[in-house]
Amino acid sequence: MNRLSITGCRPPFSLQVIACNLVLVCAFAGSRAIAAGCAFESQGEGRVSAVLDARTFRLTDGREVRLAGIEPASLDKAKATAALSAILADREVILRAEDDTPDRYGRQTAFVFLAASETPVQAVLLSRGEALFSAAVTNKECAAVLASAEASARGGRQGTWADPAAIKNAESPGDILAEIGRFTVVEGRVLSVRQAGATTYLNFGRNWTRDFAVTIAKRTLAAMEAAGLVVKSLENRRIRVRGWVEARTGPRIEALRAGQIEVVGEK
Repeated sequence: MNRLSITGCRPPFSLQVIACNLVLVCAFAGSRAIAAGCAFESQGEGRVSAVLDARTFRLTDGREVRLAGIEPASLDKAKATAALSAILADREVILRAEDDTPDRYGRQTAFVFLAASETPVQAVLLSRGEALFSAAVTNKECAAVLASAEASARGGRQGTWADPAAIKNAESPGDILAEIGRFTVVEGRVLSVRQAGATTYLNFGRNWTRDFAVTIAKRTLAAMEAAGLVVKSLENRRIRVRGWVEARTGPRIEALRAGQIEVVGEK
C-alpha cells in the first residue's frame, strides 16, 4: 500500500511542490508495476465484516475470502490474525483472481486490494514479514511481485525474519521435524540428487533415514524443467526450499512446482 503524505507541499515553496509531485509520480509508477503483476479480473467487491484468521475474512454479504499466494508466518494465531485485521477491518475491498471457483470449504480464493489501492494485501503482509510466499502462484509476474515483497522483508529482517531461526538449517533435521504439518522455509546445500522408483530425492545429508530431503514426483519433473529448473543441476548447490514438512523416516518437503526451490549459492 502506498500511503502518501502531502502535508509538506505548500504552494509558497515551489521546490517543495516539485519534490512532492515527483514522490507522487514515483509512487504511482511503483504501484502500477505491482498492479501489472497481479491485475487479474475483478471477482467482486465488498466490505470486510470480520477477519477470521491470518489469511481469511468475511464480507458483509456473507462470502468468506481466502488470501491467495501466502501462508501465515507466525505460530501465534492471534498475532497473525491481528496483523491482517489491522489492514482489512471494516474496509472496502476488491477481489481479483483468474476465476471465482470456491475451494472445498466454499471460500473464494483471491488477491485482495483495498479500494483505491493497486497493491495487493498479500504484498503488504509479505513486505512486513507477516506472511510467507507460498510459491503456489502460477502467474509468473504476480509470483515475482510476491517473492520480491518477501525478499525485501527478509533482507530488512522485518517481522518473522528478525528471528535467525525463521529459515531452518537443512543440516539440523531435528529442528525441521519440529515443524511437521507447518509451511516452512529450509536452506542448505544439496549433497546429492538421486532417483528411487518414481521419486527424485534432493538429499541434504548422507543418512536417508534421518536427514532432511526434498522429494519430487516423476510427473513433476517435466513441469520443473519447462519452468527452467533442471533438478540434476542442483547437486552441490545451496538452495532455499519452502513447503509443508512431513515425516517419512527423516523430515521431508515435497516440491510440487519449481517456485518452491530457489538457488541461493554457487557451486
